[in-house]
Order: sequence, then C-alpha cells, then structure tokens
Amino acid sequence: MIAFVSGPVAALAPNTAVIEVGGVGMALQCTPGTLSRLRIGEAARLATSLVVREDSLTLYGFADDDERQVFELLQTASGVGPRLAQAMLAVHAPDALRLAVSTGDEKALTAVPGIGKKGAQKLLLELKDRLGEPVGTTVPAARPPAAAGWSDQLHTALVGLGYATREADEAVSAVTPQAEAALAEGGTPQVAQLLRAALQTLNRTR
Repeated sequence: MIAFVSGPVAALAPNTAVIEVGGVGMALQCTPGTLSRLRIGEAARLATSLVVREDSLTLYGFADDDERQVFELLQTASGVGPRLAQAMLAVHAPDALRLAVSTGDEKALTAVPGIGKKGAQKLLLELKDRLGEPVGTTVPAARPPAAAGWSDQLHTALVGLGYATREADEAVSAVTPQAEAALAEGGTPQVAQLLRAALQTLNRTR
C-alpha cells in the first residue's frame, strides 16, 4: 500500500493533483479543499489510499492521515464507494462527519450530492459504531469554504491551477449567481461543481 506521496506539485486539475515522486508523476484524486492548498512547483505531502479494481488502480490523496482514515472507514458502509466517500469529505471535515453520525444528523449527510434521506438514515445506522466520536476540540458543521467562504476557496483553487488573479476574479463573478441560487434554496454551494463551471467560462474567453 502507498501510505503517502511527497514531492513537488507538477500539475493541478479540477479533481486531480500530479505529484512528482522520483521522476514519476503520481496522479491523485483529491477534494477541492485539498487541491486549494497546493501550488504548482511547491513541495507537498499527501496521505493516500489506493483503490484497486479489476480494470483500474486509482490513488486518492488527502490533506492528512485522519482524512484518509475516515475515507476508508466510510467505504465499509454498504453502497459507499470511493467517489461517494470523497464527496462526503469534500462537504464535511472528518470531525464534522463524526459529529453528524454520532448525533444522527440526517440533514448534514443529505447535504452531500448523491445522498438522499433514506440513504442518510442507512448510513447513520451503519457508521454509528465505526467512525467514533469527534477528536478535535471544536467541530465545524461543515467545511467553511463550502458555505460562506466558497468564493475564497474557488479563487484560491483557480490561482493554484495557474490562472491570473484577474482571471480568477472574473470566473468567480461568473459563477456567483449559481452559488447564490444554491444558498437561496437552503443548500450548500458545491465548490467542485463551481470550479468546473468557472473553468468553462475561462476556456470560452481564451
């Protein structure tokens, strides 16, 4: 098993980071929160989890070992694959997920794309004795950048992908109505979706 990778960031994409390790580029699937902390050319260390399928080997990257552990524990629940587990971590920090499960918070789980009410109820039952109690001193309800600070995270991610500050500003402005619509409906702006939309607007202007 590959426990972590360490090296300079060679490339960044909306869902992927490429880390150069010994002259080899390792492609890691990452959440927007993890990607926003990376900069091309700068050294990075990401905890990893290797998912093996008959026709593929996929490496997932995480900000720390705790996030990687929660990613793997989430997949012990029926119906939860690596993509859904990663989506859960894109919306909620590890301790926020522990708190949601320990308190039976359905609403927190249904905030994750792909999880409905019945699915949330099932997950709460299956994960109750697996994730454990929150380990931090303070527990956020969700990752702050996904709510009020979505624009900051999106801007940081775009700059990290190599776009100029002015281009990032314009792209954030272009997708702001989409984010505000989600907030008006009581939902949470999904930074991964906004990033894809922002990149489309940038590609059209180039």
